[in-house]
Amino acid sequence: MPDDPGSFRWRPAALLLIGLLCLIWGSTWLVIAEGLDDLPPFTSAALRFALAFAVMCGVAQTFRRREGGVAPPLRLVLVAGVLQFGVSYGVVYWTETRLPSGLVSVLWAVFPLMVAFLGHRLLPGERLRLGSWLGFGLGFVGVALLFVTDVAAFGPAAVPAALILLLAPAVSAVSNVAVKRYGERVSSVLLNRNGMFVGAILLAVTAVLTERDVAIRWTPMAVFSIVYLAIPGTVVTFGLYFWLLRSSPVHHLSLIAYVTPVLALVLGWIFRGERIGLDTVLGSLCVLAGVYLVARRRRRVRT
Repeated sequence: MPDDPGSFRWRPAALLLIGLLCLIWGSTWLVIAEGLDDLPPFTSAALRFALAFAVMCGVAQTFRRREGGVAPPLRLVLVAGVLQFGVSYGVVYWTETRLPSGLVSVLWAVFPLMVAFLGHRLLPGERLRLGSWLGFGLGFVGVALLFVTDVAAFGPAAVPAALILLLAPAVSAVSNVAVKRYGERVSSVLLNRNGMFVGAILLAVTAVLTERDVAIRWTPMAVFSIVYLAIPGTVVTFGLYFWLLRSSPVHHLSLIAYVTPVLALVLGWIFRGERIGLDTVLGSLCVLAGVYLVARRRRRVRT
C-alpha cells in the first residue's frame, strides 16, 4: 500500500523545517565559540538556559495543550536538567575554550552511537544488528583518527579536554534513554522547560564557584550569542524537533545527525579560520558513516 496521501501535504514543509533545524544547530557551535571570546563558559551557558527557561514559561502552556501529556515527575526533570542541560552543555562550553568549534561538534556526533548502545542494553525492542556493530567500529576508528591527528595538534592538554568532551554525549545519551523509558506519557514541553531551569541553576552555581574572578565583557557579540543560543538555538529548535518527532519519519530526522557536524566544520573554517585537513575529513566521514550504520532501520516491505 502507498503512504498516506495526506502525508505528502506536510512532507515538503517538514523537510524544510528539518533543514532549518540543521542550519540552526549547525551554527550554534560557532556562536558558542564567538560568545566565549567575551564570556566565561559556565556563565554563558547559565545565561543561555535562564533566558530559554524564561521564554518557555511564556509559551509552555500553549504548546502543552496542543501536545498533551502529563506533568513530568521530579526524578525525570532532575535527570534531564542535570545531565542533558547542566553537565552536557557545561562540558561542551568548557571544551570550546580549548578546542575548535567544528572539531567539538564532530566529536559530539558520537551521541547517536551512545544512544543506540544504551538502548540495546536497556530498552526492549531496540536490539542492534550486525551492521550496527560495524557502525560502532567505524565510529571508534573515526574518533581515534581525530584524536591522533586534529586533537593532538593542539598540544598535550588537548587530549584530556577531548576525552572530557566525550562525557557530554554520554550523559545526554543516558538522559535520552531514561526519558524514552520512563517518560512515554510525559509532556516534552514541560520536561524541557523544567529541565532548563534545573540546568541553569546547576550551571550558575558552577559559574559562581569557578568564575567569580573571571572578566566578563558585555560586547554586542556576547549579548547576541546568549539571545541566539537561548531562543533560536534552544526554544525554537527543541520545539520543532519534538513536533517533528511526532509527525515526521524517523529517517528524515536522522539527517540532522549527519548535516550538523558538517555545517559546524564549514562555519568554523569560514568565520574563525579553523583548520579542515584531510585527516579531519576522513575522521568525520568515519564517524558519520558509523552513525548511519547504527541509526538506519530495515525498511518494511510494502504490498
